[in-house]
Amino acid sequence: MIDLYYWPTSNGRKITIMLHEVALPYNIIPVNFKIGEQYAPAYLKINPNNKIPALVDHDPAGGGAPITIFESVAILIYLAEKTKKLMPQDLHGRYETIKWAIFQGASIGPMFGQMAFFHDYAEPKMPAALDRYENEVRRLYKVLERRLGDSAYLAGEYSIADIAVWPWIQPARQEQRFDDYPNLKRWYDVVAARPAVQVGNAVRLDLQKVGVQTLDEVERKSLYGRRF
Repeated sequence: MIDLYYWPTSNGRKITIMLHEVALPYNIIPVNFKIGEQYAPAYLKINPNNKIPALVDHDPAGGGAPITIFESVAILIYLAEKTKKLMPQDLHGRYETIKWAIFQGASIGPMFGQMAFFHDYAEPKMPAALDRYENEVRRLYKVLERRLGDSAYLAGEYSIADIAVWPWIQPARQEQRFDDYPNLKRWYDVVAARPAVQVGNAVRLDLQKVGVQTLDEVERKSLYGRRF
């Protein structure tokens, strides 16, 4: 059995999508990062970076002791290697997939997340920061649009690269319009139609309110004001 330490964020949902794509059973353990549960000593032993998601596989390939993985892209790579699914086995295909998955973790996640903070939660509003991150989000959308004009999926065939990126594409929140990115829209709809994506994307949505939330003092401190 796999234990998934989870909250239904973009990073969390890409793991539940992957688990349904590869048909692995798993157990959800909610970690409410809005109230600081990610700082609990027991959780820090699983993920010293105090983020979600994290995964503990009690039955790793080849047997042996349970394995703990944190960082969502690392989890995707691990599950692909465990099941030999959604990751090409040849050298070129493997690294085409890995580089686009890391593109999400290194560029899309951080830049989209910073835009969300400065757009939705920063007080007072900072026009220079908003301009910086809105421009970067627009640039990254254009990177995806160009790539998906040349390829049906990010790495050629449907893979963990698509699973990594798909939950992050939220044009309305990111001040973008699908009308400006027809290749991205085509890809988004194709991925959204997959049964495993539909099921995985809906896991425990009851944990999270829909839309941008007003943060109370505890939530703001947990998310943005904690000092170590």
